[in-house]
Amino acid sequence: MTKVVFPGTFDPIHFGHIDIATRSSKLFDEVVVAVYDKPLKNLLFTPEMRIELAREALKHLPNVQVMGYSGLTVSFAETIGARAIVRGLRVFSDFELEFRMALANRRLLPEIDTIALITTEENTFLSASTVKEIASLGGDVSSMVPEHVNRALKVRYQALENEN
Repeated sequence: MTKVVFPGTFDPIHFGHIDIATRSSKLFDEVVVAVYDKPLKNLLFTPEMRIELAREALKHLPNVQVMGYSGLTVSFAETIGARAIVRGLRVFSDFELEFRMALANRRLLPEIDTIALITTEENTFLSASTVKEIASLGGDVSSMVPEHVNRALKVRYQALENEN
């Protein structure tokens, strides 16, 4: 049985992430979508909310589970018995970062491989940053995220607006 980890911040999960998780679920016996809790960037949603949104978005995939984690991704992968880390590549500039990360991870834990899946053409432009920027300005992101994520974005940005 082959278990893989698909890590990320998923802030928020979008159709590009869902595509990679769906395709991974067809290639591997078990996929763990791993929501990283403390990245070095500003987050819109708490780790708990990001996990909840991802679980709802991926509930139709029986061999995919969503878990939160801290620390090194390769250490988390080893802890849960995963054989590989799955990453999605959208554009050429993603390759350089992912390549360096894969080499560093391999240095840390040579038994964990990295597998890169190329995004589908319609998701090439899609990133969580793009989704957040459009949503923060009141734009329509309904073609980029599931409906429950779209609602969560509206609620979160309304709450932030009320705080100011």
